Amino acid sequence: MSDEVWKRAEIESPCVKVCVLHPEAGICLGCYRTRDEIAGWSRLSPDARRDVMANLPNRKSMLPGRRGGRNARREI
Repeated sequence: MSDEVWKRAEIESPCVKVCVLHPEAGICLGCYRTRDEIAGWSRLSPDARRDVMANLPNRKSMLPGRRGGRNARREI
């Protein structure tokens, strides 16, 4: 059986299987897409997918900084 059957000529999802939405920003902490973009990904046109993909790097900076962990316990 060939893997060629499973290959598709479309833009792949940016999902990295870390599906956690930031409660305030509404952006996935894994792929940086919005809830609506995630839910509608299979219905988006190739151009719409390209637009989403182009905007993802900018979204990381929109998320509030991480709290907790070692850095929160260090004295400055």
